[in-house]
Amino acid sequence: MKKTVFGILFACLCVCSCSEKQKSSETIALIETDLGDIRVKLYNETPKHRDNFIKLANEGFYDSLLFHRVIPEFMIQGGDPLSKNALSTTMLGSGDTGELIPAEFCFPRYFHKRGALAAAREGDDKNPEMQSSGCQFYLVYGKTFTDRELNEIERSRKEKTLQKIVNRLVESDDKNKAMLEQSDDIKRIQLYMDSVRTEAIGIYEAELTPFVFPEEVRQVYRTEGGTPWLDDNYTVFGEVTEGLEVIDRIQQVKTGSMNRPAQDIKMKIKIIKP
Repeated sequence: MKKTVFGILFACLCVCSCSEKQKSSETIALIETDLGDIRVKLYNETPKHRDNFIKLANEGFYDSLLFHRVIPEFMIQGGDPLSKNALSTTMLGSGDTGELIPAEFCFPRYFHKRGALAAAREGDDKNPEMQSSGCQFYLVYGKTFTDRELNEIERSRKEKTLQKIVNRLVESDDKNKAMLEQSDDIKRIQLYMDSVRTEAIGIYEAELTPFVFPEEVRQVYRTEGGTPWLDDNYTVFGEVTEGLEVIDRIQQVKTGSMNRPAQDIKMKIKIIKP
């Protein structure tokens, strides 16, 4: 998958429309934990993630696994198969099924609001296609954000995209790449990089759709909260329908090394509808 984030956004906007019939057939999963039960609905618009989650739940894959990473005002993460019966000194978070799931971004229809169910994944350096873990997931708690903070996320996202374009242009310019590597003429290098950035801005404005938070999404982040910097970077494939207070309790527990709860919090997941 070599599409840009913006290409994925356009594709998802084209398909992320569901009928009342689809809504009524949404799958409901029950996540039982040591601190209470959480019900989540799985989105039909992210079928690969939905079907994988259902398959693993029906196989009993998640039974007795831990929420191994808990960060206040952020999220609770679980699903590492190595966490089953793991010693308190075991470093968790690297376990997986051996299969990756292609990204299914549906922003802005689905985003990282409080209660969002999303797939964990490795970072961009190892995973530029943003493919999801075959089993690890997280439930968002987050915090509220101001418009100023949301504006800064948009600005940062634009700069990250521009830098990728700049890097690509420099890498493909064999003649001047050699100059950058060998010259100590700072002024010449700066003039060249300024010209490359100008070219990158032109490409960005002509070919890409800027990442922005629509007003209805901003309103949720201002009033209910979430983790907006993860939008269009990690696949959101469901949301909590009951049990937000359980996520609140879990995200407040005492943690130790690598944000692992000091006391194990086990889970069991089963599909209850349809």
